[in-house]
Amino acid sequence: MQCQVQIVLNDTSKRLSRAVKDALGPDNVNIPDGLSIDMSSRDDKIIFNFESVGNMGHLTSTVDEVLEHIGIALKVIGDA
Repeated sequence: MQCQVQIVLNDTSKRLSRAVKDALGPDNVNIPDGLSIDMSSRDDKIIFNFESVGNMGHLTSTVDEVLEHIGIALKVIGDA
């Protein structure tokens, strides 16, 4: 089974986009086989694309972890 999830944070400044991407980038290593994560920023958006082939548990736990890290990054940056 293949599944794709996209999360878009709207109305973000370029400063915030860069800070969130920089904060989360180091975590995107040793990703389980069959799972991919892509982060990009466009205009006033931060876009996260997740794709999984096979284990949906890895996908859901990864999305949950990234959302948690986004929340922490926003609190630290002071834009939450």
